Amino acid sequence: MRNQIRVGLVGYGEIGSTLGEGLRANGLVEVLSYDNGAFDGPYAALIQQRAAAAGVTLVDSPAALVARVDIILGVTPGSSSIASATAFAPHLTKGKIYADVASATPKVKQAVEKILAGTGALLADASIMGTPKDGLALPILSSGPAARAVAEALTPWGMRIDPVEGPLGTASGIKIMRSVLIKGIEALLDEMLLGARYYGLADTVMASAAKTLQKPLDELAAGMITTGVIHAKRRAEEVAMAAEALADAGVEPLVTRGTEARLRWVESLDLKTHFEGKVPEDLETALKAIEQKSK
Repeated sequence: MRNQIRVGLVGYGEIGSTLGEGLRANGLVEVLSYDNGAFDGPYAALIQQRAAAAGVTLVDSPAALVARVDIILGVTPGSSSIASATAFAPHLTKGKIYADVASATPKVKQAVEKILAGTGALLADASIMGTPKDGLALPILSSGPAARAVAEALTPWGMRIDPVEGPLGTASGIKIMRSVLIKGIEALLDEMLLGARYYGLADTVMASAAKTLQKPLDELAAGMITTGVIHAKRRAEEVAMAAEALADAGVEPLVTRGTEARLRWVESLDLKTHFEGKVPEDLETALKAIEQKSK
């Protein structure tokens, strides 16, 4: 049996409206939202339209939201996390749950925790690991004191929340470090495909890259980094040529130049001498050597 709870969403943009619509469609009766642009701003009409269609009630202040809900989910951009916490701090009380779901660094989430520490509210950090295309079931990690409480309250209503061990900020740390790779791949794909299209090689290049990337990530990382500490110089030179080819195609090689710089940095550590020209036996050995040499 599901217990009806009252949920408040801070922000009613793409994520907020996805959650609001999904929760209401799954039978949650009271879903409210406070968005500082809901009644005055360029997107006010869109926010009001989305909320009305979903049956989500819009309120005009943090105080009004806190007074009418049990769980508050902050779904603003990460740049607004501290401002949101500051706005809600005077109104939160014991018995309320506040979970910041914004994409932000652990440092930001810990700052939120400090701002709200004296309110008596139970706090959690959460990070979205999917996209709005996943709908209400987009995967979310939660951490901090209220991590399990948030999951237990909202999972029965169709949300997919997995608590992880660790202090508040742990979930965001996982998300942000993962973004180094995932968003980096997106940016590299932009450069690779725009360049490959110029040379008429898009399909062939995609197929070749897919063969390399089909390996499990841990195996791929081990293979690249253990050999990279020995061959960084050669690989940096290859990437420099790739950047030149992109520039010839009219594509500014922003990320590719960054890749070259990172490989030049690895080369500067002289790990080839450290390992006497032999590929280290495993990923951990290679990473420890990089850490030690870079101090």
